[in-house]
Amino acid sequence: MPRPQLDRTKLRMRSLTERPNKVAIARDAIPPDASPEALSSPARDALAECVTKIRAARNAGRPVMLAFGAHTIKNGLAPVLIRLIEKGWITLLATNGAGIIHDWEFSFQGLSSEDVRTNVDQGQFGIWQETGFYLNLALAVGAYEGLGYGESVGKMIEREGLDVPSVAALLKVARMEAETNPDLAAAALDLSAVVRSSEIGAGFLSIPHPFKTYSAQAAAFRLNVPFTAHPMIGHDIIYTHPANHGAAIGRTALRDFLTFASQVHDLEGGVYLSVGSAVMSPMVFEKSLSMSQNLELQQGRKITNHHMVIVDLAESSWDWQTDGEPPSDNPAYYLRYCKTFSRMGGTMRYVSAHNRDFLLTLLQELEK
Repeated sequence: MPRPQLDRTKLRMRSLTERPNKVAIARDAIPPDASPEALSSPARDALAECVTKIRAARNAGRPVMLAFGAHTIKNGLAPVLIRLIEKGWITLLATNGAGIIHDWEFSFQGLSSEDVRTNVDQGQFGIWQETGFYLNLALAVGAYEGLGYGESVGKMIEREGLDVPSVAALLKVARMEAETNPDLAAAALDLSAVVRSSEIGAGFLSIPHPFKTYSAQAAAFRLNVPFTAHPMIGHDIIYTHPANHGAAIGRTALRDFLTFASQVHDLEGGVYLSVGSAVMSPMVFEKSLSMSQNLELQQGRKITNHHMVIVDLAESSWDWQTDGEPPSDNPAYYLRYCKTFSRMGGTMRYVSAHNRDFLLTLLQELEK
């Protein structure tokens, strides 16, 4: 017998226009030439080494990957990320589901970051019509079009709309492709369910994004640079909306995982930057590297010359570079991201710094 499930169709959705926000992107965006706070001496040394490694990697045609938590976007650093990919220093951007949402809300309305405490108390946190509807529709369309998660949203922002097939056309595709291309057939059925339940017409659905110049996702789509998203079911506010479709999430997120893993597979001589991501970045990286080593070892090779720079606010009294992994009775052992990356071979440097100061300094040193 099926277990009871919460009925999202009964939720009272409110418009984003009714929501107070803490961050206004036109006011709070960080321009690439802004002055960062000075880094500590150990951080400066690690960053200087990082700049040398990035230059060498790009000169050799090797990847430089940047994974980051949602605060990098919420702190207004999208212009810095955009400059890094425009100049070719970064070959892939990766974030979690919340990073996708903040970037989209900024591009759509110029505002993001609600009061969680107040809105949970009022039963309103995350229950916003535009964020839930447009992002879930973009992912369902992107799943059907064969796109990844970040690419689906970036395309919607850049084009300021979505191509929505008719239900009849989608059902026809499902019937025709069921035997030879079942993934496409299933994605067509998924999208047909979202379109039917949303009662939207077929054709180009115009969705203005007046602040899209601040969108890292739109820039990545425009420049053909992978922007991968690595969400977890239930973590993000788009799961509150009835248009949310688990299969579409899975299809687009899996494509992004494999795109991410493909660059890890090429990381010999490359650089991996993890900025303010305590869980997503280390967890996705370790699986990607394990798969990559499996493939390389089959060819008599191994990925050993990769440089990893891990940035977060927490101080670490443990010298990961000299002393390796701490014992389990030492609190440093539970600094999860350091522990994970210290196990990944190559070289690992930990930098205690604010994401704003690290990324600004990195960009400005690379541009010298």
